[in-house]
Amino acid sequence: MPRSVNSVKSRKRRKKILKRCKGYFLSAKNVWTVAKNIWEKGQTHAYVGRKLKKRDFRALWIQRINAACREEGLSYSKFMGALRKSNILINRKVLADLAMNNPDTFKELVNKVKAGV
Repeated sequence: MPRSVNSVKSRKRRKKILKRCKGYFLSAKNVWTVAKNIWEKGQTHAYVGRKLKKRDFRALWIQRINAACREEGLSYSKFMGALRKSNILINRKVLADLAMNNPDTFKELVNKVKAGV
C-alpha cells in the first residue's frame, strides 16, 4: 500500500504558524522548524504571563489603596479589616479606582469606616 500524505493540510498548518510568526527576528519568521519552536515557547510564556498579570494588578491595587489610606491616617490592613466589620463589600479594583479618580468619595468611605469601628 502506498504511503499517504496530506500535503494540503500540512502546508496549511505550517503556513498558519508562519503567519503568526511575522515580525520575528531572522530565521524565526520563515524557517518552519525554528518558527514552530519559538512560537510554542511564546505560547508557554503567554500562558504564564496571563497568570502573572492577575498577581501584578492585585499588588498595584493594594499599593494604591494603601497610599490613599495613609493620607487619611489609616493603614491598609486596618482599613480592609474595618471594611469587613462594616459589611461593606467592595473589591480592591474598585477601591483602587476610587482612590485614584474619586478621592472625595474614597475619603467619605474611609470616614464611614472609621466611624463604624
